[in-house]
Amino acid sequence: MKNIILGVTGSIAAYKAADLANTLTKEGNSVHVIMTKAGMEFITPLTFQTLTKNKVHTDMFGDYIPSEVEHISLAQKADLFVAAPASADFIAKAVAGIADDMLTTVLLAFRDKPVLIAPAMNTAMYENPITQRNISLLRQYGFNFVEPREAMLACGTVGRGALAENEVILEAIRKLLA
Repeated sequence: MKNIILGVTGSIAAYKAADLANTLTKEGNSVHVIMTKAGMEFITPLTFQTLTKNKVHTDMFGDYIPSEVEHISLAQKADLFVAAPASADFIAKAVAGIADDMLTTVLLAFRDKPVLIAPAMNTAMYENPITQRNISLLRQYGFNFVEPREAMLACGTVGRGALAENEVILEAIRKLLA
């Protein structure tokens, strides 16, 4: 059994992360979902809690357990950190080392193990030179990426930026855990 952190950020594709969490759990993994505030605008923590049978982490200052520093213990226990969908905001924070929520704080504490990022955003945001620079820098830091696909986006345009299909993300996860 592998321990997987699944970060869910603010994207319309957040609903697809529920199926990802469900599949990973059914495959015998322990999936620990961390949601950003924006991610919770698209899907509820209860969905992930029900599918994974684990607490969903949403707040840096939630339930306090004196014997454990939660963001550190999550990072130390996990074998893989996955952000799917990963918003432009999350990617920018990761590059800058900003740790202002549970997801980015755990990411900064996560060391010497693989990180997989699956971007999902509008084409203009994805192709923006700033976003492309941020992705390039994260690749230099050793982060792995699953490229977004071209599709009809929520805004009605067709372009690159749709979350990769779950099977593609699952294949990348399995490869990193092998």
